[in-house]
Amino acid sequence: MPPNTTASSGQQPGKSGRKKGRKARLFLIVLVLAIIGGIAFGAYWSISTVRASFPQTKGSIRLDGLSGPVDVKRDGNGIPQIYASSDEDLFMAQGFVQAQDRFYEMDVRRHMTSGRLSEMFGKGQVENDEFLRTLDWDGIAKKEYDTKLSASTKKYLQAYAGGVNAYLKGKDGADISLEYAALGFTNDYRPTEWTPVDSVAWLKAMAWDLRGNMQDEIDRSLMTSRLGPKQIADLYPEYPYSRNKTIVQTGSYDTVTGAYTSAAATTAGTTGTAGTGLAGGTEAPAGFQSQLSGLYDVLDDLPTAVGVNGNGIGSNSWVVAGGHTITGKPLLANDPHLSASLPSVWYQMGLHCTSVSAKCQYDVSGYTFAGMPGVVIGHNGDIAWGMTNSGVDVTDLYLEKITGKGYEYDGKVLPFTTRRETIKVAGGASKTIVVRSTEDGMPLLSDRDDELVNVGKKATVDSEAPDRGDGYAIALRWTALDPGNTMDAVFAMDKASDWTEFRKAATLFEVPSQNLVYADGAGAEGNIGYQLPGRIPTRAKGVDGSLPSPGWDSKYRWTGYIKPSALPYEYNPKRGYIVTANQAVVDPDKYPYTLTKDWGYGTRSQRIADLIEPKINGVGKISTDDMRQMQLDNSSEIAKLLVPKLLKIDVPDKDVRNAQKLLEGWDYTQDADSAAAAYFNATWRNILKLAFGNKLPKELRVKGQCLWVDRIDATGPADEDQSVRECGQRDADQAQPDGGDRWFEVVRKIIDDEKNDWWKSPGTRTDKATDTRDELFGRAMNDARWELTAKLGKDLDTWSWGRLHRLFLKNQTLGTEGPRFLQYMLNRGPWKLSGGEATVNATGWNAAGGYGVVWVPSMRMIVNLGDLDKSKWINLSGASGHAYSAHYTDQTEKWAKGELLPWAFSKKAVTGATSDTLVLKP
Repeated sequence: MPPNTTASSGQQPGKSGRKKGRKARLFLIVLVLAIIGGIAFGAYWSISTVRASFPQTKGSIRLDGLSGPVDVKRDGNGIPQIYASSDEDLFMAQGFVQAQDRFYEMDVRRHMTSGRLSEMFGKGQVENDEFLRTLDWDGIAKKEYDTKLSASTKKYLQAYAGGVNAYLKGKDGADISLEYAALGFTNDYRPTEWTPVDSVAWLKAMAWDLRGNMQDEIDRSLMTSRLGPKQIADLYPEYPYSRNKTIVQTGSYDTVTGAYTSAAATTAGTTGTAGTGLAGGTEAPAGFQSQLSGLYDVLDDLPTAVGVNGNGIGSNSWVVAGGHTITGKPLLANDPHLSASLPSVWYQMGLHCTSVSAKCQYDVSGYTFAGMPGVVIGHNGDIAWGMTNSGVDVTDLYLEKITGKGYEYDGKVLPFTTRRETIKVAGGASKTIVVRSTEDGMPLLSDRDDELVNVGKKATVDSEAPDRGDGYAIALRWTALDPGNTMDAVFAMDKASDWTEFRKAATLFEVPSQNLVYADGAGAEGNIGYQLPGRIPTRAKGVDGSLPSPGWDSKYRWTGYIKPSALPYEYNPKRGYIVTANQAVVDPDKYPYTLTKDWGYGTRSQRIADLIEPKINGVGKISTDDMRQMQLDNSSEIAKLLVPKLLKIDVPDKDVRNAQKLLEGWDYTQDADSAAAAYFNATWRNILKLAFGNKLPKELRVKGQCLWVDRIDATGPADEDQSVRECGQRDADQAQPDGGDRWFEVVRKIIDDEKNDWWKSPGTRTDKATDTRDELFGRAMNDARWELTAKLGKDLDTWSWGRLHRLFLKNQTLGTEGPRFLQYMLNRGPWKLSGGEATVNATGWNAAGGYGVVWVPSMRMIVNLGDLDKSKWINLSGASGHAYSAHYTDQTEKWAKGELLPWAFSKKAVTGATSDTLVLKP
């Protein structure tokens, strides 16, 4: 039976000032700015100050380094299309234009990837910098640039950097961005020149936020302090292969080249022991949960690059074959689900050679990242592609046994590799740290937290583990810590002309591993395809990467990598479509390698397939607008399962019964104006809290949520109170149960077992204990009614999902921790949104923490391979990063309504859509 817990009022007792301090003082300048703001706002923040950094978009500008003139054509939304006569001029102009719109964002990003945030924002960022220096993204990016990338890629990166620096030349902070003007009050920081490595390092940040199952690995181990192996297995059910289809269903392996045996290792991983502290059934040393909790604290404090620190990341992408579309050629849709940020993580643009030739090879349009050349997602004149996160397991945590100045490995003591890092601090003294790594390159994450070191020294171990010596440490193995070729892949995809060239480019896309969806317009009906790329490790038999591993035993080390030729793919499947939405890539019974044990559970992907199937099996054909409507589908799959049972419950309270009636006749769609959606989601949140959340360890629960729980080490008499008050430790957007489709599957597994132990919930002063499913459901409905009464009022007619489910767009630096007046200047919102968790229209929320939107479809696109000029796109915000530009959030209202913008591609269409033209001259 799950552990007994009782809710308690009150907030969490004081914790160490270390974590609280990091969170509260993101910027040293906050207090000073607040004081100065009240005095100097009227005098300093004039219209001229705000507009000083707006880009020139008409006329001409001379740029040293160009070989010929370059046209920059912007449409009515400020989206640039660049025309040049050489590759180098094209990418130099791209750097210049992105810097015009987004340099502050670019500058913050490179300071994050290089662990130099303290240089901009002061001592509040030192601990984040320490951790980022330990990961050494910047150092690895430099190795990639020096030793791995092709000569042409280096040339393009240099040209891009040249364009950025041409923009910076002669400008001070206020000329570049409003944020620099704010920093100038207390900080003499000045932007430095851009380097090619700055661009490459951003791929590491993207890979970090899309790193796979590392969070699940930590959470499963933390659960062992309160739950047994069977209970943990209940909370991580198997993927429902019979119900939710995999991505690859036919033609999945390269049998021509014998791909089954061509990987670096031929032994497929198998499932380890569920619920134990370490992989392979090894018992974790005492104190290991505290170590992992401390590690989570460090990870949670890191700034996000594109996601919610690796949690909840998802995306949709699907493609329909030409035989089933109105155009007769494929239609491809994509909407990556990432953290909401302002400006959007994506930057829309086109890169066009005036004449495609060996000298100038590109004619591509789509979405990229400010700070990086090329286009990441989009289309060229021949092919289109989209991406979703594959979720394959490319990270493992290892518990390392420390002895003297080394660590134990296969009975020997090996020395650490060490390096010194000096962190410069704005307004303060520099700090030097020592980074330790194992000989195979795994950095010790625990070195960045004194509490983890102390706990490791005191940890007790079982008889099979080595003696404690000087303690234990936590090390990280991650594919992105090895130099790779992903930057080469970006340029190769941008100019690929067919499936063969696209697959060849995909072999270079090492990290992060993404599901790649493909379409082209060749032949009578075009072609569609899917490829899983990535540097994906193989593990020894009995090790599946789902739990931390004993670092002192070589059998837990990676054994190799799956060769690209052995990775799953699909080309022109007979069913006529391919859907990727973070579901399982392939049935494990049909594939010899373990890719991960932690797939998304396929709720969105199966819903998309269910929307496509009637269209292609009926008499109609699928249109671009059909694809758009699918992207906006708000249907709740968990509501379809639960509502029929909720309506059968006899509710004695009249007010709760009236709320229950909202569910009668509800079509399960989560529209912003739906009262039924609001009440159901509140009920779902309370079901999760009562059945599961209150039984999880404090490290996974919401910060400030305090409960009386049975003591783990209770030894007193049976009639003596053995409970202790414990308070949650996680931020609201990171806590569990988050309500995603893993929890859909958890509940689905036990829904017909009305007396399952998970339905038991202790009583409180106002509520009776529950012993059955319907008792718990009734209590959840009651709690939901009064929760929404407090939030939305007693009158049900005023309730709506959108009033709970709101999006705020915040500038990711000064807009989150700066003084109020600056937040007002930089931030926008709220918007009341439709959609929800594990819904195709994935406006995600965390059920443990509340109803606010925590991730979103960060962009939406639909590519029409029959007529590229009839493709559609939209961004979360706008092209500009300047707070008072007309293009700061000019796309957001349309995005919230589900509208799309025209996407001109041909020279004629671009010219017709052009509002401003800037000529860059040599």
